[in-house]
Amino acid sequence: MKILHVIATLAPRDGGPSKACFEMARAVARRGHEVTIFATNMNGLDDVLDVPVDEPIERDGVTIRYFPIQFPKFLGNSRPMARALEQTIPQMDAVHLHSLYMLHCKFTERACRRAGVPYLMRPHGTLDPFLYKRHRFRKMLLETWFQNRVTRGAAKMHFTTEEEGILAAPYVFGVPGVVVPHGLDTDEYDNLPARGRFRARHPEIGDRPIVLFFGRLNFKKGLDVLTRAFAEVLRAVPDAHLVIAGPDRGMQEKTQGWIDDFGYGDRATFTGMVTGDDKLEVLADSDLFVLPSYSENFGIAVVEAMACGLPVAISDKVNLWHEVANADAGWVTPAEAGPFADAVIAALSDVDGARAKGARGRALVGERFQWPQIGRALEDAYAAIL
Repeated sequence: MKILHVIATLAPRDGGPSKACFEMARAVARRGHEVTIFATNMNGLDDVLDVPVDEPIERDGVTIRYFPIQFPKFLGNSRPMARALEQTIPQMDAVHLHSLYMLHCKFTERACRRAGVPYLMRPHGTLDPFLYKRHRFRKMLLETWFQNRVTRGAAKMHFTTEEEGILAAPYVFGVPGVVVPHGLDTDEYDNLPARGRFRARHPEIGDRPIVLFFGRLNFKKGLDVLTRAFAEVLRAVPDAHLVIAGPDRGMQEKTQGWIDDFGYGDRATFTGMVTGDDKLEVLADSDLFVLPSYSENFGIAVVEAMACGLPVAISDKVNLWHEVANADAGWVTPAEAGPFADAVIAALSDVDGARAKGARGRALVGERFQWPQIGRALEDAYAAIL
C-alpha cells in the first residue's frame, strides 16, 4: 500500500503528535509499505526547522517532504503543501491525517474528496472534553469554516485508547473509530543503565526514594495536584524526594512557587528536558512514576515508565488508565491531591507490592505496546477503509 501521513509539523518541540506520526509511519514502512509524511517546517510560532524545503528526504524507510510555513502560522498554513497534496493524494491508497483545527486538515480533506481516497483522522486528544472546551469561540469558527466537514469526511477516526473514543463520541458525527495504541521500541529499555548514575549527578537526593514526574511542564499535567499531594506524602514518608523532569511550557516558575509555599524546596529537583541516556538514567533510579493529569490523550511517558519496570500512579484522566488498572500495574485515582497522595504513600510504603506492579506493567508493554504489533494493527486499519 501507499500511505500518506499529513501533519502540521514534525518539530521535536511539538512533543507527542510529531513523534507519534513518524513512529507510526516507520512501523508501517517496516512491513513493506510505501509511506510518506507531509509536514510544514514550522518550529513553534517564532522559528522554522533547519530542513530542506519541498525536497524529499529519507529517514528509516519513510519519505518526508517539508513545506514552507506561511501566514497565518498558528493555523499551519502552507499553500505549497496544499498544491502538493492535490498532486500526490490521487497516487495514494490511504491518507492518515493528524490533529484538528489546522489548515492542513482542510487541504487534505479537499484533495481526498476530489481523488476519492479515504483517510483516517487522528485527533491526538483534541476531542477530549477538557481540551475541546478551550478556545471554544475560535474553534467554533474553524468548525464552521472547515473542521466539521473534515471530521464528517473521515472514513474512520483513529483513537489510541478506548477511553479516547468514548470521550470523543459526541463530537465526531457518528464516524466510526478504530483503536490502535501508541508504542515503544522496547529494546531501548531492555538494558537500563546501572542504578545510581542519576543520583550521582544530584547528590542532594542521596538514597531517598524518588517520585518521578516525567513530561512537559504545562497546566494540564496536574502539577498543582502533584505539588499539593507531595506535601502530604512527606508527612507520611519524610525521606521521599520529588524529581520533575521535562521541558518548561510556562509552568516551572509557578510549580517552584507552590513547592516553596509548601516548604519542601530541598526535597524537589527540576532537571529540565532529559533525553537519551539521561532519560534512561533517571528512570532507572526512580521508585515511582507519577502523572496526575487533568487531560492526557494517551500517556506515552506512562508506557516508558512501565517498560522500565516502574510502578505508576496516574489520574483517571490519563486515557491509558483502563489498561493500567486492568493489568494491576499501578494506582489510578481522581486528579485530586488527597487520593493521589494516598496512592504515592501506598507505593512507597509497600516496596515489594510496588515492584510487583512494576513487573506487571512491563509485561503489559510487551503484550500491547510494541511497534511490530502496532504496525500490523495500522496495516489492518488501512486495509479496512479501502
